Amino acid sequence: MLEVTDLECVRGNRTLFASVGFALRGGELLRAAGANGSGKTSLLRIVCGLLVPTRGEVRWRGSDIRSLREDYGRQLLYVGHANAVKDDLTASENLAVTCTLAGIPASGGQVRAALHRLGLAGCEKLPVRVLSQGQRRRLALARLALGGSVPLWVLDEPFTALDAAAVDCVQTLILEQLGRGAAVIFTTHQDQLAAAVTFCIDLDSRAR
Repeated sequence: MLEVTDLECVRGNRTLFASVGFALRGGELLRAAGANGSGKTSLLRIVCGLLVPTRGEVRWRGSDIRSLREDYGRQLLYVGHANAVKDDLTASENLAVTCTLAGIPASGGQVRAALHRLGLAGCEKLPVRVLSQGQRRRLALARLALGGSVPLWVLDEPFTALDAAAVDCVQTLILEQLGRGAAVIFTTHQDQLAAAVTFCIDLDSRAR
């Protein structure tokens, strides 16, 4: 589904990584590992088409993602390390707007069910500005409960700021998505999903 060939990323005068390549099939889980500053977020942003690599190519189902543009964007669900939620909107409004922009169909009932699954029952009508950091993170990740039809998930530190129950929920969502035949790429400094990882790329070994 996804092919990455000879990627290199230079930021400023520093090469974060070079010669990164992999092929990811449906049902496979890839973990990008490395120390802070090793380029994990940059790699994920390149895979999503949000950052142009210094060298190399990303192909989706045989086509360069640069030629696919919005069509490729509708094939992936990206949750970055920033929560990207609006303080003045309610939790329900945030999730509904995010799904609309991503082309993910979601009724009001489905939005409520997704929030409940992520432990946000009772927060549906609250403005995001009153939510804790953990609740904001769960709100950002609630998209996963509605993104089962999306064939590629790209998740940057999805377990950060979550309590044990939310961690278990997100792990279950990822495993369910793999079971549907989707591909998932994620970063984490923790040990979650270690047994399910198909392969791992250590960016510390790709630095120059």
